[in-house]
Amino acid sequence: MDLILKNALIPQGDRKVKTNILVDQGKIAGYTAALNGLTADRVIDMKENLVVPGCIDPHTHFMDPGFTHRETFTTGTRSAAAGGVTTHIDMPCCSKPSVRDAESFHKKLAPLKEQAYIDFAFWGGMTGEDVREGLLHNIQPQIDEGVVAFKVYMTPSVPTFPKVSDAEMLEIFSHIAPTGMPIGVHAENYDICTFYSEKLKKEGRLDGPAWAEARMALAEKTAIQLIISFAEATGARVHVVHMSTKEGVTLVREAKKRGVKVTAETCPHYLMLNAEESMSERGTFAKIAPPLREKEDNLVHWQALADGTIDFVGTDHAPYEIATEKNAQDSTIWNSFPGIPGVETMVPILVSEGLNKGRLSLSRFVEVTSRNAAVHFGIYPKKGSMEIGSDADFTVIDLEREYTIDEKKTESMAKYNPLHGLKLKGKPIQTIVRGRVVYDEDNGGIIGEAGYGEYVKRQSIQRLERVIKYETYEEGAKEAEEKPRVEKALQRDLITN
Repeated sequence: MDLILKNALIPQGDRKVKTNILVDQGKIAGYTAALNGLTADRVIDMKENLVVPGCIDPHTHFMDPGFTHRETFTTGTRSAAAGGVTTHIDMPCCSKPSVRDAESFHKKLAPLKEQAYIDFAFWGGMTGEDVREGLLHNIQPQIDEGVVAFKVYMTPSVPTFPKVSDAEMLEIFSHIAPTGMPIGVHAENYDICTFYSEKLKKEGRLDGPAWAEARMALAEKTAIQLIISFAEATGARVHVVHMSTKEGVTLVREAKKRGVKVTAETCPHYLMLNAEESMSERGTFAKIAPPLREKEDNLVHWQALADGTIDFVGTDHAPYEIATEKNAQDSTIWNSFPGIPGVETMVPILVSEGLNKGRLSLSRFVEVTSRNAAVHFGIYPKKGSMEIGSDADFTVIDLEREYTIDEKKTESMAKYNPLHGLKLKGKPIQTIVRGRVVYDEDNGGIIGEAGYGEYVKRQSIQRLERVIKYETYEEGAKEAEEKPRVEKALQRDLITN
């Protein structure tokens, strides 16, 4: 063997099983309870820490090429590795050029090949401009290059990635639907967001929560209703990126029950933070789009993540330069850039606040951090799996290690994080990509090399099964974090395709 990970605890359903993991030529070669003379070029003692399939961040904006004053592919993938992420999927918009055809795809990929510390895949893109200029023929060339999904914006992104009107989005859905590819939508109603932002500005509102008030929950609700309607009409696979509202959860759950091809993701900040507290305290440093919501939305999102309504977690890692874009001399809550880093803290939060606190079972933790994104984006079982023959990607977790998020101690260029100061229990301590350790908490931190990470093409068209899991909880608990998991009255509702 090239590598043996001995004394590893691996997930089997909701149980942890002790084993030795055999790795050869970057692939999982097998498992054995006893080594019995087996040798390897390298043997690493896992010391009975939890070893799960390499975690995936399906939603990053690493800003490279073109906006490298914010982040580079080098610093972004280093930050991901330090957070236990072995593969990330980068968005098409926050780079120059934005990915909208095969030519722009290659212009983005070429300068990144020698930078990556972990493996990566790409989203493709379509815009309103592509519809207006008759460029929808650029969908198939992107598919041929291996992109895993297509992104559209209902509100403005960067100038090189224009938003879609309602009719333009319908046209894009109609053209992508026959391919079976997922379409990720930034779901906010443009007119509502714009009108109420201008209204509150005229009223002189400069407080942080005004941003969330202007981009109200109704703006996301009506946007999700529209994309679900378009999905029903066209048969397209729609994916609600960075869903933030409890209303969105209800809409997605009911649509899944009707058989609509809809999936959803949320982000750690929508699980942990609320607008009133975080935006009052941190102002522009907690400004994102969609904005932070309310405590009730946090609780509903945890439950939706556990029951299957929300399919997986991504970070929407979108860092900006503090001096010029987040906290410039003339910055207000209205003109500062909306985005926060997150790729380094996603897995620690889901370990501490999800797995260790019982909000997520072990099997569900594996699904929402790895397997489900791999299946949805067509890179399973190469990624997101611990099957023999899968890439030897592992996230090694010390479930007892205590950790405090420090925004200044990060591999990302962005030294701000609205989760700063959060105390956690449980942390990734090693990140292994195709059998090579790229991060080791106790032995130097980042120990991988730039350029080791590889571009991962979509392997096939795959779809997640639609399963909603209902659980009852002990009566009298006031907060979701206080509710013990109760196995009685467990019901699984399988929604047929």
